Amino acid sequence: MVRYIFFVLMAILAGCVEPNTTFEKIPPGIWRGVLLLDRQPVQKYGDDRDIVKKFETDSELPFNFEVVYDNDSLFHIVIHNAEERIKVTDIKFGRDKATAKDTVVIDFPVYDTQIRAIYEDGVMEGDWIVNYKENYSIPFKAVHGVSERFTLVDNDDILDFSGKWACTFEIGTEDEYQAVGVLNQEKRKLTGTFLTETGDYRFLEGKVVKQKIYLSAFDGAHAFLFVGKMMENNQITGTFRSGSKYTTNWEGIKNENAALRSAYELTSTTGNTPLDFTFENESGVPVSINDAPYEGKIKVIQIMGTWCPNCMDETKFLQSYFAENPADDVALFSIGFERYKEADKSRSALKRFKERMNIKHEVLYGGYYDKKEAAEKLPPLDKILSYPTLVIADQNNRIIKIHTGFSGPATPEYKAFETEFDSILKSIRNKK
Repeated sequence: MVRYIFFVLMAILAGCVEPNTTFEKIPPGIWRGVLLLDRQPVQKYGDDRDIVKKFETDSELPFNFEVVYDNDSLFHIVIHNAEERIKVTDIKFGRDKATAKDTVVIDFPVYDTQIRAIYEDGVMEGDWIVNYKENYSIPFKAVHGVSERFTLVDNDDILDFSGKWACTFEIGTEDEYQAVGVLNQEKRKLTGTFLTETGDYRFLEGKVVKQKIYLSAFDGAHAFLFVGKMMENNQITGTFRSGSKYTTNWEGIKNENAALRSAYELTSTTGNTPLDFTFENESGVPVSINDAPYEGKIKVIQIMGTWCPNCMDETKFLQSYFAENPADDVALFSIGFERYKEADKSRSALKRFKERMNIKHEVLYGGYYDKKEAAEKLPPLDKILSYPTLVIADQNNRIIKIHTGFSGPATPEYKAFETEFDSILKSIRNKK
C-alpha cells in the first residue's frame, strides 16, 4: 500500500510541475549519483552533500553524469561509464506547486524507466523507477561537483588486477555460468567488463581499494555493481548485484587464455526446414519473411527486446554495418519480445525504439519475452538462449548461422564479430 501511494503521489507530482529550467537551478558540470540498492532510509544527520559523497557499504551503486546546457533554459545530461557516454534529453524540470520544491524527471524512454527527484542546493534526492516492473524503484541521490565514482580512500600499495580472468558466477547452483573478465587498470582506476555466453556487462568503471575492486555501470536500463577481493591464492572472490533484487557470488582466476564457447555453437536448428514467420509490425500490419519484397534475398533476423542494452548495441552495429556496406540483396528484420504482456504497450515500446534509433528496417512484435514462448514462435530454432540472438538465412530462408548473445563495444570481441559477420554474408553470396 505504501508503494502504491508513492507512485500515485509521483504521478500527481509530475502533472503539477511548472516549467522552470533556469540556469541557476540545476548547476552544470559533473555530478555523482548513488543508487541505494538495499533501500535503507537516508540518515538525516549532517550535511546531505557529505552523506552522498561517502561510499559506506557494498550496496551503494555510484555513477557519474554531467549536466550540459544547450541554451540558457534547456539542458541534457550525459551519463559516464568508462569510455561510454549516454546522452539523455528527455528531462522535465520545474517547481512543484504543492511542495514548492524544484522537481526533476529524467526519462529513459527506450527502456521505459525514469529518475524522479527533488532538487535543492546542489543535491537531488528521489528514485529510479522501472515502469515495466510492478512497484519497482531504487532510492537515488546525487550531489553536484563530485567527479570520483567510488570515494573510498586508500594509501596502501596498489595491487594489479589488469588482464583476463576466468570467472564463475552463481557458484554451486543449477544456474552456474562461466564468464571472462577483462580488466584495465591505471593506478587505482579500473575499467573493463565481464563477457558471458549471452552477452557482456557493458562498460564498467571503478576503483582498486586495498585488496578489493569496485566496478559499477548504470545506463538507464540496468544497474550493475561488482565487488571483489584478492585472496591469498591470487583468486578474486566477490559479489555481483543487478538492481535491488538480484545478488550472487562470483570468483575469478587470472588466465590470459580464458575463453568462452563460440557464440555460433550455442543455438542450433531442429532440422533443415526453412524459416517461415509472420509477425505484426509496430503499427499492427502483418509482415512475413515470404512477402514479395524479400524474395530471393539473404535474411538477417535479430531476436531482441527494447529493454535490453546488448540488443541496442547490436542494433547500432547492424545500422552502422549496412550504412557502410549498402546491400540491396539483404533483408533485415528485428523481432521484439517485450516485458509487457499487453500487446499495445509492447507495440508502443517498439515504436519508440524504432523512432529513437532511427531504424529503417522492419521492427516486428514477437510477443512476451519468455524465452520458451519465443522459441515456439520461431521454428526451427531449438531454443532461445539469449537476447539478442541473430539468425542469418540464405536466399531460400534456410538458416546458415545463429549467433547467440552480443559482445558489444566494451569488449575486445566486438571487432572480431564485425569481420565474421561480413565474411558470412560474402560466403552466402558466393554460393548463390
